[in-house]
Order: sequence, then structure tokens, then C-alpha cells
Amino acid sequence: MQLQSAAQIPGDVARAYEVARVLIKYGLAEWLKGTEWEPARRMLTSHSGEILTDQSFPIRVRMALTDLGTTFIKLGQVLGTRPDLVGVDMAHELSLLQSGTPPDPPDVALATVEKELARPIAECFLEFDREPMASASIGQVHHAKLPNGRPVVVKVQHPGIEGTIRRDLSILANLAALAERQQDLKRFQPVAVVREFSQTLMRELDFRREMRSLQQFRRNFAADHSVVFPKPYPELSNGRVLTMQALHGTSVGDIVKLEHQHIDREAIARQGAAVFVQMIFRDGFYHADPHPGNILVLPKGRVGILDAGMIGRIDDELRERIVEILLAAADRDAPRLADLIAEVCKAPTKLDRSGFSADLMEVFSQFGTQAVDQFDVGGALVAVTRLMHEYNLIMPTRLSMLLKCLIVLEGTGKGLTASFSLAELLEPFRRQFVLQQLSPEKWLRKAKRLKRDWELLAESIPRAFNNLLEQLQSGQFSVHVRHPMLDKSVNRLVYGICTSALLLTSTLLWIHEVPPKIYGISLLGAAGYLVSAFLVTQLLWLIRWEKPKDD
Repeated sequence: MQLQSAAQIPGDVARAYEVARVLIKYGLAEWLKGTEWEPARRMLTSHSGEILTDQSFPIRVRMALTDLGTTFIKLGQVLGTRPDLVGVDMAHELSLLQSGTPPDPPDVALATVEKELARPIAECFLEFDREPMASASIGQVHHAKLPNGRPVVVKVQHPGIEGTIRRDLSILANLAALAERQQDLKRFQPVAVVREFSQTLMRELDFRREMRSLQQFRRNFAADHSVVFPKPYPELSNGRVLTMQALHGTSVGDIVKLEHQHIDREAIARQGAAVFVQMIFRDGFYHADPHPGNILVLPKGRVGILDAGMIGRIDDELRERIVEILLAAADRDAPRLADLIAEVCKAPTKLDRSGFSADLMEVFSQFGTQAVDQFDVGGALVAVTRLMHEYNLIMPTRLSMLLKCLIVLEGTGKGLTASFSLAELLEPFRRQFVLQQLSPEKWLRKAKRLKRDWELLAESIPRAFNNLLEQLQSGQFSVHVRHPMLDKSVNRLVYGICTSALLLTSTLLWIHEVPPKIYGISLLGAAGYLVSAFLVTQLLWLIRWEKPKDD
């Protein structure tokens, strides 16, 4: 880690103080919520004037993250895609977080473009709108025209935002390390979550990644003229400036305007959702944020898809697991489905598989009788995710992102028309996966992968055996055994030995009348007897009443 300059340290301390102040404020609101004294309950308010003690816990968390700014809002948005970690209700509330920020002054944005592109803005653009059309947490977007007159949009990063985010990520890492020490928070893996979030956010700061994603989407759908992804211009783009084709259309969220234009909303819903389904199950590379603001209806009935900043990937292994889960769900095989979910997720050591399987059967009884064209994919996924949270099952990030994408996609489709059915669009892919599972090519790939795994194992065994022999010969071989109940027993044994040693020492002090004394009694010996009696009582209480807890 690089050493901070003297100029950075005061700012970091001030920011750490601000974070602590906000967390204490909202934590105090939770504590005051239970008090009977009305003035105390109403002493804390948000920036907009809401009384904090009157708000639910998820709402207060959202308010606290909003007060803390860009990095914490982004963290909340990421956790909003992880209902398996934070619960469905909390995830829903965090999904409402908005990351809009005031735009930079026009001269600042223009200076940033000229600095990053290393030439005057007049050489880059025929026209450049000084006022931004939108401003988000990381950057703002301006209308412009290329020298050939072609309309474009230019995404410009806010100056200094990278330093602000790095400072906040450092504070978040320290908070996560503290949370990791708490037994009730450790299972949520706060350090790993913050580490992964940091990597994601730092990648988002590099606009070249979004440019490459747009290029990949355009290649994948080059033969499909019903969908348009903005064309990026690499010669006018870098890590902090992204120039891309301007798409002019109507957002699928603007129902009134679509009605006025006589757009077939059901056809657009199916067409747009089909593009996302192909991205997911055909390409394994997909746009992970299909909310209405990112989907446009273009002239000639085409669909335009904006903002490739959040993308997801599915490799062959995850794809196979998804297929197996879909097949088990289609067969209503709850025990098999429970085993597959436990295998894919990080299941606790004492997972109640029978209880989980029984609860999955309840989900089947609720959704399994629906016809394909009426099946509520989002409702079923939310119900299963709620169960996973209750049973402490933590999904891999790639799987949670996929499920969130499918839920948002179905919500966007149903917003266009109530008759939209995501399950109906998924059905052909499910049948295709079944046939692929039985194909000779599939079995050949599995055989090759199995052969490679056995070869790696065969190569590693002699090396491991040789290392074991070297440790035995050098006397460095040791066996480490760790068990929670064993640790507790050893702690009690050490506790008892220390108590016995104190009792013995007190007896010697008493017998030899070691001063200071009162009426011939050693005060040190008497004090030692009293402490020993207390420690023995506490040890007996622990042995009698403390019961082992589940992991």
C-alpha cells in the first residue's frame, strides 16, 4: 500500500469522522426507537426532515447510505442485488437508491474532455452542448456532434471522483474488517463482499471497459437488425471520456408516449426480452441492468439498449448448473433441487436439507401449477431467494446478478404489458439445454474435462507425498485439530488450572501470614480466596448451564 501524503491525511481523517458521525446518528435512531420519552424519539431527523425513529430499519439504512454519498450508494445498489445476503425486504429498499449528483460547471467538463483527449474540443467535435443532459455519481453526459455532423453523446467523468472513491473504499475495508470479527456478521463475509465491490467499482471508473462491452454486444448482434447498441468511437474515448452514438427513441417506461405513438407494447416487450435472453443463454455475456431507462423504442420498431456499464458473464460450468436447476424445478424434484442449490451456494455445515426441501415444495405448490405463459418467474425467484436467505445459503455473485437481471427483466416486460411472460421466452432454451445434455459433443467435453482433472490429480499426488516425507524426515510434520467444542473444553481447563493456582497461592499467603495483616490474617491471602471462590462459582455455572450452539 502506498504511503499517503501529508496533504491527504487530514482529508481522510475528516471523511472517516463524517462516516462515523452518520453511522452513529442512524444507529442512535435505532436505539431511541424503543424509548418511551417522545422528545428523545423525535430528536433525530434526516436531511429532508423525516423523523428517523419513525422509519423502518431498511429505510434508515438506505437514508444513511444516501447521506454518505457516491461510494456507499454504489455499495447499497450492489447489496440490493444480493437478497440472499441482506434479505428480500432490505434488497428491495436498497434497489431504490439513486446515484444522481449535481453536474460539474460547464468549463470544468470541457477542460476534462480537452485534457483527456489531449486536443482542443473544437478539433474533436463540431458542436458540444455545455449543459449536460444527465449527471450520475461517476460522470455526466453531454450531447455533441462529430466533425461529419453525426450526433453523439459524450460521457465525462467527474474530476477527483477516483480519489474520493479510493478514500471511501479504504474506510469501507476497515469497517468490513471490524464486522468480520463479529460472529453474527462473519457469515456474510463482509471482507470478501467489500473486496469484490472495490474491484467492480474501480473497473466502472475505467470507461474503456464499457467501450469494449459495447463493441462485444455489437459483434454478437451484428446479424440482428431489430436491436441497436450505441457505436463507440475509440479515437474520442479513453478511461475518463467515452464518446458513443446517440440513440433517439422513447423509453419503454414512458407508457403514455408509447400509446400516443401507437407502439405495439406487447411486441416490444417480447422483442426486447428476447435480446436479453439470447445474451444470457446464447452468448454468456449480458447487459445486467435491463430497467426501463436503459431500453428505448427506436424508429422502425427497433429496440435500443443503453449503458453497458454493468455486465454479467456465464461460463460453461455455471450454465450447466443452471440447466440442472431448471430441469429439477421442471420435474418438481425438491430434494434434487435442494442438493443442487446447496452445491452451487456456500451452504452452512448444518444445513437442514429436509426442511429446505419441504419449503421448496411449498414454493412448487404455489407456482408449479401455473401454465407456462402465466408463470411468474420473478415471484418464484424471489420466493426461492427468500428461502435461501432464511437457510443462510449464499449465492455466487455471478448467479445473484443473473437472478436479479431476470427479475428486473420480467418487471420491465410486465410494465409494458400485463400479458408478458418471461417463462414462455425461456421455454425454448430449456428444451435446447435438455437436448444439449444428451448430445455426444456434451459427453465428449465432460470426458475431456474429467480426463484433465484425473491427470492433474495424478501429477499432484507424488509431489504431495514427497513433501510429506520431507516434513517427516526434518521433524517438521505436525497435525492441527480444531473443533469448537474442543476449544471450549480447553479454555475451561486452562480457566480451572489458573483458578487452582490462585487458590494454592492464596493458601500459602494465608498460612505464612504474609503482610499486610489484620488480626493476624493476610489480606492478600483473604483477597485471593474471595477471587478464587468467585472464579470457581463462575466455572461451575458455565459447565452447568452453557449449552453448545449450532455453527
